[in-house]
Amino acid sequence: MTGAHENPLGLLPEVLLAGSAVLGLLLGSWLPRARQWAVGALALAACAAGVAAASVAAAGPVTTVFGGAFALDPVTAASRIVILAGTLAVLGLSFPALRGDARESEYYVLVQLAALGALMTAGAQDLLLLAAGYLLAGIPAYALVGFRKDGPGTEGALKYYVLGALLGVLILTGIVILYAAGGATSYRVLGEAFRDAPAALVAAGAAGLLAGLLFKAGGVPAHFWVPDAVQGGAPPVAALLTTLPKTGALAALFRLGGQVFADAALPWSALVAVLAAASMTLGNLGAFFQQDVKRLLAYSTISQVGYLLMPVAVAGRSDLARQALLYYLAAYAVTNLGAFAVVCALPRARGLDDCRGLAGRRPLLAACLVVCLLGLVGTPPTAVFLGKLEAFGAALDGGYAWLAVLAAVNTVASLFYYLRWIVPAVSSSGPASRSPDGGSRTARAVAYAATAVSLGLGVAGGPVLDAVASPAGR
Repeated sequence: MTGAHENPLGLLPEVLLAGSAVLGLLLGSWLPRARQWAVGALALAACAAGVAAASVAAAGPVTTVFGGAFALDPVTAASRIVILAGTLAVLGLSFPALRGDARESEYYVLVQLAALGALMTAGAQDLLLLAAGYLLAGIPAYALVGFRKDGPGTEGALKYYVLGALLGVLILTGIVILYAAGGATSYRVLGEAFRDAPAALVAAGAAGLLAGLLFKAGGVPAHFWVPDAVQGGAPPVAALLTTLPKTGALAALFRLGGQVFADAALPWSALVAVLAAASMTLGNLGAFFQQDVKRLLAYSTISQVGYLLMPVAVAGRSDLARQALLYYLAAYAVTNLGAFAVVCALPRARGLDDCRGLAGRRPLLAACLVVCLLGLVGTPPTAVFLGKLEAFGAALDGGYAWLAVLAAVNTVASLFYYLRWIVPAVSSSGPASRSPDGGSRTARAVAYAATAVSLGLGVAGGPVLDAVASPAGR
């Protein structure tokens, strides 16, 4: 077998994360409760080392490992850095609330396993590995949503699990159908086989794959779990759900569109474009009159999936698609994590009015909130602004001008519900918040860092765009 002679260092970031999770699980069984933080420290070290390893590997040649099942290319490199850096932020947000918890070590292990599943999904070039990554990213996430064992968390976890199980069956069914149509599970082989395969069979398999990956990304029509799971889970878990699985799923969809379905007799691009339009529009409509801050961000992330699907829709049709997707993923991840870090820093501020007068009490935190929320709109000079420009350019270059116009309209419309949160936070009039600040310094530090990176990426995005636009093999 080819894979038996492969160098496992090709998967060094993934190996580090998996090793840390297994070792953390063992340590958690022996360490006293007061020292469970060591498992979290190990997880932080593994993620930091993984980011370094991914950065070094990004400069290497484009290749595949383990029989072509896993790709080492710019898509994998960027996804690795985004996912591992996002995991670092989630772990940092989680530390203060978990100190001394009876299940502290289990939480850190679950976070690492969910991140590992997202990594495998992002780099998979084989349908079987894609299915394994889907399951690995999902099962720990179900447990994390219900980790606190309270009413909202249990309800959110149940809805998340039921929909995930249903769509898990669909994605596995789609893989079986595509195997029957193409006689293989490798993306490279399937891309050639589907040129002459029965169109109805390929369409049925593609629909199953698309449904499962849209569930991971939180896009329409598999988005119903997002508001309840995000609202029911702890804020760090909500930050994880809206960032890490999304990155892996969108990278996987990009590969499928560019390599597997590019030459098939299937309107893949048009279907993804329609789903992008539906996601950005329905996400905006759902967010308009939300009062709960986490629920507002949940609908916001559904809308953001629509913008992120724009370059996915033109994969193989536009040379701008890859750089647009990868830059936008990084920009969205850091900006979204910054917004959730502010929520973590204000644990008693559950509604928009609870943030009233924040600028007077915590001016730096209020500034972070304003920058991150306006950044999610796509306001210069934040990173999402440049990401949206790239996505619009890719859509226009790929022949979807109508989608770019609709995205611009939705961008303007989204300003309404973000301002509903910003205005009370910066307002000095009206009653002060009844919810005193009780957040940790760690959460504030993550908010400051994420805001700075979002602004930095927006101001100096040229080198990053050049890096993700480097040539890649097929």
